[in-house]
Amino acid sequence: MSDAASTSAPDYRATLNLPDTPFPMRGDLPKREPGWVRQWEDEGLYKRLRVARAGAPKFILHDGPPYANGALHMGHAVNKVLKDMITKARQLEGFDAMYVPGWDCHGLPIENAIEKKHGRNLSRDDMQAKSRAFATEQIALQMAGFKRLGVLGEWDNPYKTMNFANEAGEIRAFKKVIERGFVYRGLKPVYWCFDCGSSLAEFEIEYADKKSQTLDVAFKTHDPAKLAAAFGLESLAKDAFAVIWTTTAWTIPANQALNLNPDLNYALVDTERGLLIVADALVESCMNRWALDGKILALAEGKALAGLEFEHPLYDVDAGFARLSPVYVADYATASDGTGIVHSSPAYGVDDFNSCVANGVRYDDILNPVQGNGTYAADFPLFGGQHIWKAVPHIIEALREAGRLLGTEGITHSYPHCWRHKTPVIYRAAAQWFVRMDEGEGVFTKPGEKPAQTLRQIALAAIEHTNFYPENGKARLHDMIANRPDWCISRQRSWGVPIPFFLHKDSGELHPRTMEILDQAAAIVEQGGVEAWSRVTPEEILGAADAPHYTKSTDILEVWFDSGSTFFHVLRGTHPDVHHDSGPEADLYLEGHDQHRGWFHSSLLLASALEGRAPYRGLLTHGFTVDSQGRKMSKSLGNGIEPDEVSKKLGAEILRLWVAASDYSGDIAGDDKILARVVDAYRRIRNTLRFLLANTSDFDVDTDALPLEELFEIDRYALARAAQFQAEILAHYKVYEFHPVVAKLQVYCSEDLGAFYLDVLKDRLYTTAPGSRARRSAQTALWHITQAMLRWMAPFLSFTAEEAWKLVGTSDSIFMETYSTLEAGNDALLAKWARICAIRDLANKQIEAVRAEGILGSSLQANLRITAAPEDHALLASLGDDLKFVFIASIVELAAGDALAVEVLASQDTKCERCWHWRADVGQDAAHPTLCGRCVSNLYGAGEARSHA
Repeated sequence: MSDAASTSAPDYRATLNLPDTPFPMRGDLPKREPGWVRQWEDEGLYKRLRVARAGAPKFILHDGPPYANGALHMGHAVNKVLKDMITKARQLEGFDAMYVPGWDCHGLPIENAIEKKHGRNLSRDDMQAKSRAFATEQIALQMAGFKRLGVLGEWDNPYKTMNFANEAGEIRAFKKVIERGFVYRGLKPVYWCFDCGSSLAEFEIEYADKKSQTLDVAFKTHDPAKLAAAFGLESLAKDAFAVIWTTTAWTIPANQALNLNPDLNYALVDTERGLLIVADALVESCMNRWALDGKILALAEGKALAGLEFEHPLYDVDAGFARLSPVYVADYATASDGTGIVHSSPAYGVDDFNSCVANGVRYDDILNPVQGNGTYAADFPLFGGQHIWKAVPHIIEALREAGRLLGTEGITHSYPHCWRHKTPVIYRAAAQWFVRMDEGEGVFTKPGEKPAQTLRQIALAAIEHTNFYPENGKARLHDMIANRPDWCISRQRSWGVPIPFFLHKDSGELHPRTMEILDQAAAIVEQGGVEAWSRVTPEEILGAADAPHYTKSTDILEVWFDSGSTFFHVLRGTHPDVHHDSGPEADLYLEGHDQHRGWFHSSLLLASALEGRAPYRGLLTHGFTVDSQGRKMSKSLGNGIEPDEVSKKLGAEILRLWVAASDYSGDIAGDDKILARVVDAYRRIRNTLRFLLANTSDFDVDTDALPLEELFEIDRYALARAAQFQAEILAHYKVYEFHPVVAKLQVYCSEDLGAFYLDVLKDRLYTTAPGSRARRSAQTALWHITQAMLRWMAPFLSFTAEEAWKLVGTSDSIFMETYSTLEAGNDALLAKWARICAIRDLANKQIEAVRAEGILGSSLQANLRITAAPEDHALLASLGDDLKFVFIASIVELAAGDALAVEVLASQDTKCERCWHWRADVGQDAAHPTLCGRCVSNLYGAGEARSHA
């Protein structure tokens, strides 16, 4: 074989410092994430983070408990990921950022699930046992889902409202609310859901359209002479009727009074249907509605008609309705619609109830024929046993046959519905336990415990000391507290925390030892749960002498009392580390904006009642998940995306990035196309991170790093820009903003790094000697940027940051770290390089234009002639010969002029095989005929001289 054949050309590519890293280009997230989840759990990462932050200031986000019922949906995922991002961001800020997840375990949804599976005739003991088992199963499923999303928390010790200690703590909280004078028992109309079979709180009501029949119903006067006198007439020539208008036909059978406005004028109108009484302002509209001709005979103010009596419209139909309806005066009767006269069924309306009671109607005399299941009592005349909705046509027909129906028509109107069942509810009078909002006495008030202010006043004042994110939440919560009625806290169910009262069978009074009994009940529940209290007999608590005279209450505290009181036992008892030394409030409550009427609301009321303050320092709300068309995600529409499916297909990291990139202050849109864009964003961030890791893989910060003052100017600029960027990022994190962080991070990766700094850096990183000052300067800057960037992204790209941290970190987890300490940016340096970048952008446009003509291949083939005014000329000249590296051109010539201009010429020199620069000195070294002088020096000599770029 000849010498020529045996000698091969040198492989100069092998002499380049090409990037290398085990950090893969593809995240392969669905396959690899479960392993990280297991690793975090096996290593006890959450506990180790607490140890790492021992003694640091605490940040406490108190978890609003999701209901332990059903698989995770995207709303759950958004909520938990937001909480996780916030606690991780605070952890990296240096706080001991605690997060104890919780679950709401009692109440109707779980009972419904049990009844669907086992029927509705279960004993109380059986219902409680099955409910506890069901909630336990659901919690295990949901917990696995939350962990899969990368959420860190105290998963081995979450709080559950059904934990014995929490159930006992709730009874103790209830006792304290009683001692403070806020609890009373009353008969009054409360929202009632037939499907729940229980009363509902204001929080559990939503409004939806409902179709109803309007009725104009005539009540015949019982004493014509008195009516004539009230109108200033000697007598009446015809039967006279007060006419009411209503949309609730089912309440007519229980009518007990009529209400008129004391200051309105009422007209006595002569018609072919008799003398009709309506508000003077409504005579014309009423006559038109009833197709009658009418003549006004006389007018009288409402107050002049007070005390008159009218006969029930079915007075002559059945003896059961042979009763009189007296006229009361009340401001809620108006002339805005109807007839100006309101019929009053006090069991089924708050205003009606208050009016009747104020006028002397005794509780025992209030008619309440509608049963808890929505049917009239079996012995109720004419309509007994009928469901009220189905009875409406029968009531209308009975009124028509009795000659008391003047008109009826169908309407669609906004009507209260059960939040859970989406079915219409009614007001229904029931003996219930209430938390009082305004002045009044409670059942027991401990001496010296009664607050100087009402609960409404305390809660409204607490709102003023709360930070809201976004700020419009303040007005919303304020209005709800300002206008809400007393809080009905009792429910007639089996699965919940008991109201451990004993009521006297004759008087209805509480047992005189009630406060002691509450302590007993708490102790019993703490040992055996609510089930243990259910099994307790009156004899065991009251003794043989008292027991026969008392009834043990079977009511439970409503579920909003459960979740609203969690701060009292979780932040004050069951998790002793989770509290501030500076005060008892949590730093943040975070839920969907519907919780202004839910958990935020009930928590505020209970904390105000117990402690005279809000339980939180800040409230953050997020919107609902919707599809790209703005429709709320639902199974019926088939427009939802399930978190489990996203994790299996794309990875939980993509879901986390989607949440972070969304403006959660409004509704959060998501579908396959939106997630595909998120995948693209993730790839751009990951690729940037991979470049940083690959080009620092041979860099040891302890031995290779240069001091800041020895770095090249462009490297110092890159660190100054990173410090400036970090300040922006941390300012957003401070106020719980993530979508600007994601948007800015993408721009930083693509523009600041990808399109400029890393683009300029490649030549120095790849072509200079591995340990040269030029390369180590670049690597020092890249190492600091990598360290900072991993911390910036860790709150939302937790898996990816932790994956990279395993390659470059000095601790077991990125979350044990704090944000990098970057030297504050040099304003002059930042301004100088911002201008250089702008000039470079202009040059790049000119280069691209010439390339488009086919004159150039790459920008390195270009020779640039830049004409610049004195200030720009000085900036560019300060970089010396390094200017060509900034513009990624082979030659850059500067010329003085009045305005900025860039001329692009194709180099006539030879391209270096190794660095691809076009240079006149290529081949001057005969031993390396394809290399330029700088490559020969970098490989075999002292290395090229450069100091700026």
